[in-house]
Amino acid sequence: MQAKLTITLPQDIRSALENVLHEEDRTPNDLIGQAVADYLFFRELRLLRERLTAKAQAKGILTEQDVFERVS
Repeated sequence: MQAKLTITLPQDIRSALENVLHEEDRTPNDLIGQAVADYLFFRELRLLRERLTAKAQAKGILTEQDVFERVS
């Protein structure tokens, strides 16, 4: 199910967006929908990394060498 969302952008961002839409022959819905999906994906990745980093540090894994030694 799709829901309508209204956003307000500063004029400079709106102008840049319109240029990209024209250059890439995309619709605002398509481009902004993809941008939000990308943001949500990378946010989840960042949060996962933070949780795993905390767990690794608690076990004394602080460097790439520490990781290498554990998996070798």
